[in-house]
Amino acid sequence: MHIERKKKSKCKLSKSEIMHLYTEGKSTLEIAMLANVSARYIRMVLSDNNVPRRAIGSWKRKYDITEDYFKTWSNNMAYILGFIAADGVIQKENQCVSISQKESYILEDIKKELKTNQPLYQNKKTGVYMLNINSKTIKDDLMNIHGIMPCKSFNIEFPFVPEEYLHHFVRGYFDGDGHVNSHKYFVSFVGGSYNFMNSFKDILENNKFQLSFVDKEKQYRIYLSGKNNVIKFSRWIYKDKGLHLKRKYNIFQEKE
Repeated sequence: MHIERKKKSKCKLSKSEIMHLYTEGKSTLEIAMLANVSARYIRMVLSDNNVPRRAIGSWKRKYDITEDYFKTWSNNMAYILGFIAADGVIQKENQCVSISQKESYILEDIKKELKTNQPLYQNKKTGVYMLNINSKTIKDDLMNIHGIMPCKSFNIEFPFVPEEYLHHFVRGYFDGDGHVNSHKYFVSFVGGSYNFMNSFKDILENNKFQLSFVDKEKQYRIYLSGKNNVIKFSRWIYKDKGLHLKRKYNIFQEKE
């Protein structure tokens, strides 16, 4: 019987880029994440090209970071938590939390807030930047205090966020996963977790926003439309704003 094999996802880095990143000190796991392949494939490329391997764990470098950052609520902590809920990856295999974004300055702003000197990495093919937060404490706090787990896309629950920080969390989530139409009064969110998106819908409705909630092929969508509704949403999420994506903020400002 013929069994059709799944197509391997296309590697986003050339072999020379893989070797260069490894010799620069990046781990096989970090390179694998950038290339969208397995760490095993990265090790195979290095072996096939006779690249000398480092001892396991020797790549790890100690970077400064505020380890207890996610234990105490603040405007910016709520924003970063929302950003991670939308766009973050918590690794199963190690103590790494990764955030990806095309606009590097927001990751630099998050770095400053976390007081870390962890460098950013860029995927040259996609142009996407990545911040890897290497901290067991931060990973544990995201999981145990805020309920953000590995493989979260389809099972994440909306975390408890104190009312005074809720709009900052939503701004972070919006910057990670939301969309505002530059030509119409239209805002949208898409997520794979029914529980998260349904709770999010309830929160927006409790704050008197008019919306549509759509279940389409196991992707859940929230739509806000209409001039007054969208402007009200903008004023809510940007009230006392700290960290934010300027591009999205500027689109809202043009609608005022």
